Amino acid sequence: MNQNQRPRVPRRALDGVLLLDKPLGLSSNDALMSAKRLYLAKKAGHTGTLDPLASGLLPLCFGEATKFSQDLLDADKTYEATMRLGIRTSTGDAEGEVLETAAVQVGRAEVETACRRFVGEIVQIPPMYSALKRDGKPLYAYARAGQTVEREGRAVTIRSLDVIGCALPDVTFRIACSKGTYVRTVAEDIGTALGCGAHLVALRRTGVGALTLEHAVTLDALSEMDMPARDAMLQPVDALLSTFARVQLTQDLARRFQQGQRIRLAELSAPTAQESSEGGVRVRVYRESDGALLGVARVGDGVLAPERLVVGG
Repeated sequence: MNQNQRPRVPRRALDGVLLLDKPLGLSSNDALMSAKRLYLAKKAGHTGTLDPLASGLLPLCFGEATKFSQDLLDADKTYEATMRLGIRTSTGDAEGEVLETAAVQVGRAEVETACRRFVGEIVQIPPMYSALKRDGKPLYAYARAGQTVEREGRAVTIRSLDVIGCALPDVTFRIACSKGTYVRTVAEDIGTALGCGAHLVALRRTGVGALTLEHAVTLDALSEMDMPARDAMLQPVDALLSTFARVQLTQDLARRFQQGQRIRLAELSAPTAQESSEGGVRVRVYRESDGALLGVARVGDGVLAPERLVVGG
């Protein structure tokens, strides 16, 4: 080995979920790489990006947990956001150029009424400054080149939208929404509805599915910990599956499940899967003897069908 070369640090095979409180200004991938280095992890992935201009909850998956990251990608998200009324920008947030200003002649009551109009299923036009791709190129690349391309509206669902602070021209709101919702577009649309325009000045994600910021940790705090303390911050793999019904299998059924075999519901002693059999719902599957997670299955048509298996379960 070259004397100037550092010895390669061995990577660790570990499984679990880290609830990271991502700081402003850092991309999701950079945050992932930093956490991966701190843990010396062999395999890691995130559960959907959080813009550099947003802070808050970014669940990171290690090892076997990466198999279930798609479930959080599809999950509802919760944010706290602040919009500034009276100013429209080219990007819909504070990074863009000011396009238009207008007097703010509304009060909190009018703001709350406007917000209620956007609760439910709505159609959003994706912003030009977004990573959504058109002909293999992200929309922001067209925007930076001064081009505007036609975008199709997409249906998203706003579960709730509540004003939690109003110091005009700034309005802070909490929003729970389906995947693919652009919160800055929501802010712009509220500004349009109020007749004065608006742009987003702050965004913090507080929830992803059933996961919240309550047990999240920052990269700075992680860097100050020793490895055992860092490991203690990891949630179990099934933290990603907490909304799924639980099914337990006997030793023999567990062995068959791990081989990819479908299990007839009539063979199960526990009623959980039977009760959840309508509509082909998904369940998390455990071995009864030691509580080990075996994977995820879909229940329907009288069978428990393996969908994704955990290695070494």
